[in-house]
Amino acid sequence: MPIRVVQLGTERHPDEGLRLGAVRRPPRGVKKEDWARDDWFDQWLPDLAPSAELVKFHHEERPIGDARWKKFASRYRKEMATPEAQRLVALLAALSRHAAFSVGCYCEDGTRCHRSLLKEMLEQHGAEVAQP
Repeated sequence: MPIRVVQLGTERHPDEGLRLGAVRRPPRGVKKEDWARDDWFDQWLPDLAPSAELVKFHHEERPIGDARWKKFASRYRKEMATPEAQRLVALLAALSRHAAFSVGCYCEDGTRCHRSLLKEMLEQHGAEVAQP
């Protein structure tokens, strides 16, 4: 069952399964008991999110330019190179062959946010990833 990479807060795909929020902070102004009901996420997984410092770096330039994007991507990959992060990505890749779930963040442009990089990492670990 392929992993879906999604924008949190959007309507769920019928085959999406459990939705994981790979974000540093939960949605503002939304009660914890409403996260799943309002299509944010079922489980919060901040360990897949960029550090607070890197999130700030990403948001300082809107839209993010090529040079800043390359720096962001390099820094996020470095953060995700820790043994703990690699084990988590490998676990999700393995689960993708047995369970339906999705992973996402808030960014509107999925091509210039960490979820596109996370998708690559999951694929490098052998995950089945649904194509949009």
